Amino acid sequence: MYEVRFHGRGGQGAVMAAQALASAAFQEGGYATAFPFFGAERRGAPVLAFTRIDKKRIYRKTQVYEPDFVVILDEGLVDTVNVVEGLKKGGMVIVNTAKKPEEVDVGIDVKLATVDATTVALEVLKQPATNSAILGAIAKATGLVKIESIEKGIIQVFGDRLGPKIGDLNAKAARVAYDRTVLGESHGHRPLKTAKKWLPDVNELPMGVASIPMKTEAGTVGPGSFRENKTGNWRVFRPEYDKEKCTMCNFCWFYCPEGCIDRNGDRMDFDMGYCKGCGICANECPAEAIKMVR
Repeated sequence: MYEVRFHGRGGQGAVMAAQALASAAFQEGGYATAFPFFGAERRGAPVLAFTRIDKKRIYRKTQVYEPDFVVILDEGLVDTVNVVEGLKKGGMVIVNTAKKPEEVDVGIDVKLATVDATTVALEVLKQPATNSAILGAIAKATGLVKIESIEKGIIQVFGDRLGPKIGDLNAKAARVAYDRTVLGESHGHRPLKTAKKWLPDVNELPMGVASIPMKTEAGTVGPGSFRENKTGNWRVFRPEYDKEKCTMCNFCWFYCPEGCIDRNGDRMDFDMGYCKGCGICANECPAEAIKMVR
């Protein structure tokens, strides 16, 4: 059995990538399962998705704790999550990055493949949806499934949900990424972090469970705890603000879905710790005082 663990951000499509990989394995006559794990975090928070592939029926239902392959859709996660935790000896890491494999440090010496899936997605899909492109890299780096099967899996999973035209475009993105994937090795120097967790028993849970903020060893839990998760470091585009053009109409403040724009005297401030780079502020600004740049 081969086990794959995807590390992504909420909204990046890690779940659909895991499902399309499972579909690709099924196209080749194998058995496969795919499922996600995430909490109540907002868009941009770290999420996990898993795929198991085997020639026999699969009965294991747990999360993947000892993966053969780790797939990272956002290289910024390497700074905050121990992405190689439990990786089997001889395993491989696949990273969405413009860097070469030897330039990526995941904390251990490991076989590593890189592909600039974000650029591929922008070129082919015209939007930074990297989940289909990273699947092409998986086919190239691991040999788990053929790229033709990946294309069929994408057309099935993406096409069924988003329409056949979108399915075909995403399959094309996978093929382009397959051709651009670079294989190599990386050497680990960064210290590995162990994530803090709060696992209370029933006696420690407050009345109403999550109705009040609480300080724990793992950080704040309950209302307001999302502020400890800086969800803005996954961002392809960022707003560039021109104060001279700004008329202080506050449209950007009103329309920002993340609430990360504040009025500060005669200017607007952008909290880049939470800005996702959606571009709504720039689209709504009547004075064109905001433009999105990569």
